[in-house]
Amino acid sequence: MIQYHKGTVIPPDPSATLSGRGILSKVPEHGSDACCPRPPAGPTGQTLSARKSYRDQSFVGEVSSAVGPVPRLSIRLTLRDRWGGLKVRLGLKRNQYAVDPGLYAVGQPDRQAPVLVTANYKLSLDALRSELSGLDAWILVLDTNGVNVWCAAGKGTFATDELVHRLTTTHLDQIVSHRRLVLPQLGASGVAGHAIRQRTGFRVIWGPVRASDLKAFLKNPKNPSPTMRRISFTLRERMILIPMEISAALKPGAWATGAVIIIALIVGMLGKGTLPSVVGLMMLGAAAGGLGIIGGTVLAPILLPWLPGKAFAVKGASIGLAAAGLGHLILYPPMAAGLGVALALLTVATSSFLAMNFTGATPFTSPSGVEKEMRRAIPAQVMTMGIGTIGWLVAVWTG
Repeated sequence: MIQYHKGTVIPPDPSATLSGRGILSKVPEHGSDACCPRPPAGPTGQTLSARKSYRDQSFVGEVSSAVGPVPRLSIRLTLRDRWGGLKVRLGLKRNQYAVDPGLYAVGQPDRQAPVLVTANYKLSLDALRSELSGLDAWILVLDTNGVNVWCAAGKGTFATDELVHRLTTTHLDQIVSHRRLVLPQLGASGVAGHAIRQRTGFRVIWGPVRASDLKAFLKNPKNPSPTMRRISFTLRERMILIPMEISAALKPGAWATGAVIIIALIVGMLGKGTLPSVVGLMMLGAAAGGLGIIGGTVLAPILLPWLPGKAFAVKGASIGLAAAGLGHLILYPPMAAGLGVALALLTVATSSFLAMNFTGATPFTSPSGVEKEMRRAIPAQVMTMGIGTIGWLVAVWTG
C-alpha cells in the first residue's frame, strides 16, 4: 500500500521494484501521470476509447515497427496545447480532454527502447512528453476514461487487466526484444506487477514521481534519489490547483446565491424593511459568501501548512473566521451584533466546506480519513450555515 508521511507519499518497496537481473541500462521513467494521442487505424492493434477523445494530436510522423507504423509524438508543447491545459485547469471540458489508448513513440525508438506506460489524460501527456527531449521510447497508453494515473489507479481503470489487454492488442512483444515496462509510481495501487509478469512475461519497473526527474533517473535507474520517490506539495503546486477549486465552487455557489436572493426578496417584500435596506442586506449576504469562497478556495490552499488543526474542515473554518473578521474591519458598515454574527457564520461555513473539498487534491489524505472527517464536519457545516442564513433573513425581515 502507499504510505502517507508528513505530506509526502512513500511507494511500496521502491528499491525492490528496480532490482533484478537484466534491467535496461537506459530505463526512462515518468512520475507525473501522462497520456498520449490517438493513432491512425493500422496493424499496431490500437483501439479507440469509448469516451470522446481530444482530436488535436501532436504527431510528427511515424516510426516503423515489426507490426507496422506507430505514430510519433512531438515533445514540444504548442500554444494550443497550453491553452487546452489552461482550460482544463479552469474546469472546462475536463471529461473530454482524453486521447485514445494504444502504442506511440517519441524520438526514434528501436527494439531495445524502453516502454513507458501511462493513462489517456492529455494534460498528463503534455507533462510527460515535454520532458522527453533527446530520448527514444515507446509509450503505451491505457484507457482510463481520461482520468490521470493516480486517480485512475484508485478507480480501477489504470489496472492489471487493462494493461494486459493493451499489451495484447498492440502486440508489444513483437515490437520490443526486452520484457520490461516502466510504469508511473502513482499507479502502483492499481497494477499488480507479479500478475503482469505471470500473464504476459513483462516485468513492471516503477519510475519516480515526477516527469522532471526523468533524465536524472536514467543516469542511475537502480539507485534513484529519495526525492524521486516522494510527492511534494509546495506553495507553487498548491497555487496551480486554485483555479480548479474556484471553478468547481462557482457553479453551485451561483445556484445557491440565486436561490437565497429569491428567498430574501420574498422575505423582504413581506417584512418591514424598505427596498434599499433589503438590497443592502442582500449585498452583505453575498459579500459574506464571497469571503467564504475566497477563504476556502484561495487562502486555505495557500496557507495550508500553517493553518491550525489536521482536519481540512477545521483549517477552512479558521481561515473563514479570519476572513469574516477582516470583512467586519474593512468591508462591512456598522451593524447590529446579531447580523454581524450571522454573516460571520455564513463565511465560516462556506470556507470550511470548500476547504474540506480540497482534500481530494492533496497527497496526504486517505479515503477513510476523508470519509471520517466528512461524517463529522458536514452536519456542523450545515447547522452553521442554517443558523447564519436564518439570522441574516431575520435582519432582512426587520429591515
